[in-house]
Amino acid sequence: MTNKRVEGGITMANTLVLYYSATGTTEKMAKLVAQKLGADIQAIHPVQPYTKDDLNWRDKSSRATTEQHEHDSRVPVKDDFPDLSGYDNIIIAHPIWWGIPPRMIVDVIDKLDLNGKNLASFATSGGSDYERSQSLIQRTVDENHYDVHVNQGAVLNSTADVDPWLKSLNF
Repeated sequence: MTNKRVEGGITMANTLVLYYSATGTTEKMAKLVAQKLGADIQAIHPVQPYTKDDLNWRDKSSRATTEQHEHDSRVPVKDDFPDLSGYDNIIIAHPIWWGIPPRMIVDVIDKLDLNGKNLASFATSGGSDYERSQSLIQRTVDENHYDVHVNQGAVLNSTADVDPWLKSLNF
């Protein structure tokens, strides 16, 4: 499977994998997906990085717990994304926190011009499926009125999950 094209004698990937990883688990899967697709890859950076205490899911007053329970909230991300004009396909990788993507993923979708793109997303998770994450991604795309094809996302917790999901994409 190749996702490269040549422009002006320069080989370009037409797929970009954007990922947020708090512990390295999602980063590992994002790198594997990017490698299999020959895709470019870029980390997502929250404006205010998370500390270990911010991510303590057992603490009901921790930053991440509070953010995840504020419906329709956005966590600002740095707008350091590459120019998307050279990409046909965008993949957003994230962990699942409290059944949905971290609230920063909504801000990422708000910031990107996804018109005319194919969008896919996947997560790593200790126990959630992808149903609520898919709904949040689709709702955010719809709120932005993007003309984008949204592929079915998946939870990719092992390398064995990757190839079947990639084969399901409309890329």
